[in-house]
Amino acid sequence: MTTTLTPSTTAHLTPAAWAAATRHVVAKALAEFSHERLLVPHPLGGDRWRVTSDDGGTEYHFAARVLALDHWVVEPDTVVRLRGEQVAELDALQFVIDLRGALDLTDAVLPVYLEEVSSTLASRAFKAARGGPSAAELVDADLQTVEAAMTEGHPCFVANNGRLGFSAAEYPAYAPEAAAPVALVWLAARRDRSTFAASADLTEEALLAGELDQATRDRFTAVLTGLGLEPAAYRWIPVHPWQWENRVAVTFAQELATRELVHLGEGDDELQAQQSIRTLFNRSRPDRHYVKTALSVLNMGFLRGLSTEYMAVTPAINDWVHDLVTSDPVLSRCGFSILRERAAVGFRSRWVEQATVAGSPYRKMLAALWRDSPVPALRPGQQLATMAALLHVDDAGRPFVSALVERSGLPAREWLRRYLDAYLVPVVHCLTAHDLAFMPHGENLVLVLEDGVPVRAVMKDVGEEVVLMNTDVPLPAEVERIRVTVPTSHVALSVQTDVFDCFFRFLSALLHTDGVLPQDLFWAEVAQCLRAHAEATPELAGRRVDLAAPTFPLSCLNRLQLRDNRQMVDLTDPSAALQLVGELANPLHGR
Repeated sequence: MTTTLTPSTTAHLTPAAWAAATRHVVAKALAEFSHERLLVPHPLGGDRWRVTSDDGGTEYHFAARVLALDHWVVEPDTVVRLRGEQVAELDALQFVIDLRGALDLTDAVLPVYLEEVSSTLASRAFKAARGGPSAAELVDADLQTVEAAMTEGHPCFVANNGRLGFSAAEYPAYAPEAAAPVALVWLAARRDRSTFAASADLTEEALLAGELDQATRDRFTAVLTGLGLEPAAYRWIPVHPWQWENRVAVTFAQELATRELVHLGEGDDELQAQQSIRTLFNRSRPDRHYVKTALSVLNMGFLRGLSTEYMAVTPAINDWVHDLVTSDPVLSRCGFSILRERAAVGFRSRWVEQATVAGSPYRKMLAALWRDSPVPALRPGQQLATMAALLHVDDAGRPFVSALVERSGLPAREWLRRYLDAYLVPVVHCLTAHDLAFMPHGENLVLVLEDGVPVRAVMKDVGEEVVLMNTDVPLPAEVERIRVTVPTSHVALSVQTDVFDCFFRFLSALLHTDGVLPQDLFWAEVAQCLRAHAEATPELAGRRVDLAAPTFPLSCLNRLQLRDNRQMVDLTDPSAALQLVGELANPLHGR
């Protein structure tokens, strides 16, 4: 796909849209940097607070409420920047510069971080110009409409829509919020320079027969035979069109010239980018797999490539987790399941292997995997929504979760309990019964809804995220990668940080501030849900993790990005990268 820069490409960058985006991002920065104790607001009386710049010459005044888990609800319209006695224009980039010392931003990180903030502002302005469905309308929408309507990105990270690498013309073609149709580019790679792995019950031939129509497969085969090449000597790899134009066609020019790689053309299906950017959903055939591709843009602390070596055992890991989940009666009763990553393919360049070490971005430029679609498992009357949508607020300020509660007709506390039974119980049970931890944030879960009520949860992104902690349970050799040893004190953080602080903190605040459910009742219901699970599984009494301790360590995500926004975590040892700063009072304690 060739993109063209036109005046409309930047039409959303207007003074009004930029000012609104600036207020939103600065308010979020004040909230999250205060939560992570990078900033220490000074009380001015009532609900007013002040933050002072590094040089003492600039002050930011704002109104805020502080809720459970030290969650700051900052009102964007109340934020004022003062230079002495004079009100100065609010500027998100200047905000970061004013506080770079407090944020501990190095000379190397600062300009890149500012670029990420600028891109996040531009994305916010684009979403505002585009508009979106109301929260009430989203209640009846399909999964892809919900996915494209999301305006915020990760709730904790301030610079959460960086996507550095997309040009101004490429952004509306490939950003999730644009919801533009995307056609995958397909390459043929010599079998002796590529790898393929699949679930035990799936072959390469069966996978491709299910993913590509016969006419498409014939067309691709004809490209190879037309070049005098033997089709059986090649395997096919789907590639994101941005990756093809900006990385593969340039970096692997030699391999294309020598026919180690062959450009086959575009596929015929229309796909749509998901919130995770490099994952695409098949709009033409929703029953077909998601396709996750390498996409070497810098976004939220990582260059989003995909490792050929890492993908080689991904299907085996997914099969192992799938077998464990489906054989556990508690998880079965909850309806909990995973979207299996069924197959993976990757290319190995000779010169890259000689010139780089494991983990190099060059080794992550040409790989892909296929993940189950949740659509075929739906029953009549059910619909899907990303769990991230529970934190979505529409243009009128109405939370999507409030609209779901209203649609359900249930008391808010009862609706919450249904959601907790579908989501929290499986996550806690996996940790308690199996020492298994996922990365259960909003974008990694798909909720199955009936009349606005969550009835079950589906976990995705398993191969790269799942860990088996502090156990010597036997594992197949190809699954051994998921075994990790972490400090005992960090085990509970897989729920306390990833669920309580990074998701429930925001969800409880939305329900509280919207007048749907007071935060005390929210946390009381969470405590009751955990007690009910404990009572239902007395055989696990000796394995239980104390999730209701008086306090737990505050794990800071923005601090990771501010320290190194190109590789903020070593995925092979994520626990070692944690930025722990003090303790949070646990809202579950004593309930």
